[in-house]
Amino acid sequence: MQASFLHTKKDTSGYLFDNQALKALIVPLMIEQLLSVTVGLADSMMVASAGESAVSAVSLVDTVFVLLINLFAALGTGGAVICGQSLGRNRPDISRRAADQLVLFTAIFSVFVMALAYLGRPFILHVVFGNIEPDVMRNCNTYLLIVAASIPFIALYNTGAALFRSMGDSKTAMYMALVMNAINLTGNAILIYGLKLGVAGAAIPTLISRIVAALAILLMLKNPGKLIHISFPLPLRFDLPLLKKILAIGIPNGLENSMFQLGKILVLSIVSGFGTASIAANAVSNSIGVFQNLAGMAVGFAVLTVVSRCVGAGDFAQVRYYTRKLLLIVYAANLLMNVIVLTLLPTVIELYHLSPEAAGYAHKIIWYHGMCVLTIWPLSFTLPNTLRAASDVKYPMALSILSMWVFRIGFSWLLGVQFGMGVFGIWVAMTIDWLFRAICFVSRYRGTKWQRAVGH
Repeated sequence: MQASFLHTKKDTSGYLFDNQALKALIVPLMIEQLLSVTVGLADSMMVASAGESAVSAVSLVDTVFVLLINLFAALGTGGAVICGQSLGRNRPDISRRAADQLVLFTAIFSVFVMALAYLGRPFILHVVFGNIEPDVMRNCNTYLLIVAASIPFIALYNTGAALFRSMGDSKTAMYMALVMNAINLTGNAILIYGLKLGVAGAAIPTLISRIVAALAILLMLKNPGKLIHISFPLPLRFDLPLLKKILAIGIPNGLENSMFQLGKILVLSIVSGFGTASIAANAVSNSIGVFQNLAGMAVGFAVLTVVSRCVGAGDFAQVRYYTRKLLLIVYAANLLMNVIVLTLLPTVIELYHLSPEAAGYAHKIIWYHGMCVLTIWPLSFTLPNTLRAASDVKYPMALSILSMWVFRIGFSWLLGVQFGMGVFGIWVAMTIDWLFRAICFVSRYRGTKWQRAVGH
């Protein structure tokens, strides 16, 4: 079975990506993901120095903005898949037209979303956030007013990063992430620690870093020497047939991501009923757990790039070969990350100064989560990117939404509340969701229906 899965003796001399090309694509993606997570932790620690009300405000507002960022990232994925498929067909001209359409639509749509954020500010503050303390409300208002202005810029940055990845160039996105995070952390240090601006000191660097990153990545995309580049000036007219193809992938992917975030918020409301120790253990487990599947998330971007190119070429033998190969890379990388995380776990948990009860919960959760990451996570999250890269996006969307409501949310209540498993039951419910998804995605992948989702 192992030999047939690996196909180690298969002649791949004429295939699109050799080992060096895969390495050049995957390593920067992993570094970018690692940067994002570690800088996010450092950022939250800096904000914490401004007081509990500042931390609460940033956390609440960011919960809303994560939904928006995921929506625009999904649109970027739609454009990247269409560009990759066009490159696979040796039609870089269509890829460049798709890039123009993606940038134009993202710019207009993101400004519209920004306007909605400002117009809907009272609704967000008083209805979505509910009855919060006056200090938290004031900080939420300040943070939202400043960060909402960054919506078009983070949207355009995500679009640019996705287009560079579709060319197989993940280094550019990595360097830009490094610059953006450096600006953010430096600004936080100056404005929070130096000028004592509190929550505004956290918001202003976020806005500036996103403006710089967006402008820089768009300027680099203007380079006519790039395989995919945008026109200058940008044509201010929609190519509806091409835009429809982009949105046909981006919208279902965006709905899936948004529903996933909504599910996390609903599950948090269940966790909050288990007491302080459970809330703390869940928060710490989420922070540590990100590192356990960090490598897998990075390789997921590579799957979209590689598979979309092979799909465009109409070569599904290569699609299946690279899917197997990239899945094995995910398993190996996740194993390495989990060995590191679980080895350092006692020391890391001590750094959080948790109560013995919360520390016990966190230790149990992280070990259980690690075992599931090493077995079923890649089939639940990496494999469906092959389907998405082949334009088979409705099936992953419908399955993921169904599984989330039935297993992640329904079983969280059943196991956590009814069966008295508490916060650990929440994590068990999450992995039952993974298992169901994995079974369904493997079944879909073993067939051929998904191969007919894209037209040639």
